[in-house]
Amino acid sequence: MTYTAQKPPLARTSDELRAQIPGWGVDLDPADRPAFPQERRDLDSGAHWEFPERQESHGFRERSIEHGMLPPVFGTSVPLRGLSGVIRRYSYARFSEARAAHWLLLLGADRVDAVESHLRSMLTARPDNPLTETGIRSELTHHGLASRRAGHRVDTRHQWIDPILVAGPWVVTGTVAVRALRRLARGRRRPDGSA
Repeated sequence: MTYTAQKPPLARTSDELRAQIPGWGVDLDPADRPAFPQERRDLDSGAHWEFPERQESHGFRERSIEHGMLPPVFGTSVPLRGLSGVIRRYSYARFSEARAAHWLLLLGADRVDAVESHLRSMLTARPDNPLTETGIRSELTHHGLASRRAGHRVDTRHQWIDPILVAGPWVVTGTVAVRALRRLARGRRRPDGSA
C-alpha cells in the first residue's frame, strides 16, 4: 500500500520477470550490493504510526493519476484559480507524470498564472512596478551591463529578448487601457459635441 512500510506485491514472480527482462533483479542478492553492510533494518524509525494521519481536504485537490488517493499531507498555500487552475486540473486529470504533456501543461499554467497576476495587480490601487521588481535598476547601479560584456555569463545569449518579454506585457496592457479609456470618453460625448 502507498505511504506505508509494506512493499506492494509483484504482479509477476521474480523468476518470471528475470526470464522476460534481461538483467532484472541483479541486486536482489545482498552479496551483490556494495551498500548492503550499511543497510540497517533493525533501527527504530521513531514513527508512532502505521499509516500517517491524513490532512483534511476541502474541495478539489490535484492528484497524480498514478496515485489512488491524495498523499497524507499536501500543500494548501496556493489554491487553484482562474484559467491557470483549469489548465493544472486538466494536466493532473488527463496525463501521467511520466508524460511530457503533463509537465508542459504545468509550465504553461505557470505562465498563464503570471499574466493573470499582472492583470489582477492592474486592478488594484498599487499595481506592480516593473522598474523596481525586475532588477533593471541594479543592472545600472551594480555593474550589470559591464558584467554582461566582459564576463562569461550564460544569459548573454538571450538578453536581446529579455526587454521584450519583460516590458512587452506592460506595453500591451497600457496600450489596451489607453484605447479603452479613449473609447469610453468618446462614448460619453453627446452627438452635438457637448460633454
